[in-house]
Amino acid sequence: MIEKNKYNYYFYSLLTIVVIVLLFVANSLSISYKEALNVFENTSILTYITKTSIFIFGQNDIALRLPFIILYVLSSILMYKMTEGYFKYEKDRFISIILFMLLPGVLSASLLVNSAIIVTFCTLLYLYIYYVKKTHSYILLGLFLFIDNSFAILFLALAFYAYREKEKKLLQITSLLFIASMFIYGFSTDGKPKGFLVDTFGTYASIFSPLLFIYFFYTIYRVGTKEKPSLVWYISTTALLLSLLFSFRQRIYIEDFAPYVVIFLPYMIKGFFHSYRVRLKEFRKNYNIVVFLVVIMLALNVLLTIVNKPLYTYLANPKKHFVYKYHFAKEIANELKFKNINNIFSEDDELILRLKFYGIEKGNEYYISEDKINEFDELIDIKYKHIKILNLYIKKI
Repeated sequence: MIEKNKYNYYFYSLLTIVVIVLLFVANSLSISYKEALNVFENTSILTYITKTSIFIFGQNDIALRLPFIILYVLSSILMYKMTEGYFKYEKDRFISIILFMLLPGVLSASLLVNSAIIVTFCTLLYLYIYYVKKTHSYILLGLFLFIDNSFAILFLALAFYAYREKEKKLLQITSLLFIASMFIYGFSTDGKPKGFLVDTFGTYASIFSPLLFIYFFYTIYRVGTKEKPSLVWYISTTALLLSLLFSFRQRIYIEDFAPYVVIFLPYMIKGFFHSYRVRLKEFRKNYNIVVFLVVIMLALNVLLTIVNKPLYTYLANPKKHFVYKYHFAKEIANELKFKNINNIFSEDDELILRLKFYGIEKGNEYYISEDKINEFDELIDIKYKHIKILNLYIKKI
């Protein structure tokens, strides 16, 4: 009991530190075009969540991202609660939750306005209720139908599980929910068929970190062939196989699949520690090397998620930065306000919508462009350190 309380203290202390860091990072990001669409034009659940937060806390970057940080916190707590009694040692459980909390994909989902962290939280809530009460929450499943289209993957996975376990009621309800989801949201087959399998593997590798994803793939296979698959295995395997299958034809939205994949992490960790401890110390060398490499890669990925602007000093083209679309809109808005410019026109509709979030309205007083304008009136020079990111030319109309 003393050991359990000790690790509980470690967990909540770590969670508090991570939240403080996430709030700092959230304030350093600018709204992207897709996020601006969710705030100003779309009518999805993301719109309602972000608008509610902005209404309460004001129109700023922290308010924009705060709901997703809260869902990250709740997801971490649910995952920690779910694994109670699952591991033989509390230390293993603590390592498992650390890895879950610091997965690049999970951290990113907590900072960006997208459905991934919502789906992760909802799925973990459903699983927590299932493991605690030993029953399926059909009310929750019904609500999920109206939250996001990606819950069709969950419904299908539960149908497979119900068929295997001969749970007739679960099979009937999840099959109906899957059909209803297809009816409401449909299935996109737009565009010319083209293979994106390599891209999907690369994205999963970035979500987990490369070695963790390889081990995830191995664990999924080993559990499926040598053990009795759990409910979580069905969910993660269904999501993985569907994402790979669809990748043969089209580019997938990884946010639809990743939440169901990352929840398998505790099973990976338990399997790893079992394999590690059944070997004598002299035969653990390869495992120790793998652990060292995973920790290094994960730490690097976490560092780049939190601190990435210094990368601009190494890039010939700043727009190649992997989070460029989340940078500098706030800085541009502040420069415009400093010059008493609050009403602009531009051919770049994406920039216009992003600047709207920071109080710069679309109008006809000033024209703004990245392309040089003859006889321009103002110049905004956006830099990071000594590196020029972009120039914006302004002409009074």
